[in-house]
Amino acid sequence: MQQAVFLIALAFVPAIGEAIYFRNKVSWQSPVPASQIVSVTQARSMGENVMWVDARSSDEFGQSHIPGAISLNEDDWNELLPQFLGQWSPDKRVIVYCSAKTCNAAGEVARRLREDAGLQDVFVLDGGWEAWQQAKK
Repeated sequence: MQQAVFLIALAFVPAIGEAIYFRNKVSWQSPVPASQIVSVTQARSMGENVMWVDARSSDEFGQSHIPGAISLNEDDWNELLPQFLGQWSPDKRVIVYCSAKTCNAAGEVARRLREDAGLQDVFVLDGGWEAWQQAKK
């Protein structure tokens, strides 16, 4: 009996070590700050001053997308970024979306637009394409 208890306790040592090591590395919250997230209603209230960016795959973009959106995703970043920059203007707010709230692609594309391209007004659509579709109903 004591040997079984010892073995069970010993089995927890790696898990405890990992929990301590990864305690600040794993976040269950959104990687996008709340100040950089907009709802469909907020986005629509911005009117014509919005440039939509679809961070989904080129296939998904080809099937359907927000009217006027530009495709810009991680897989084709180097090919699509010049096209995006050619259509971008400083007076526009950029709103990036992907498939759904659980999708991280929009947050990553938004981060790269801020950090790599130096853009300021870049936001992520809360709920992504799924929220856009729901709002149409």
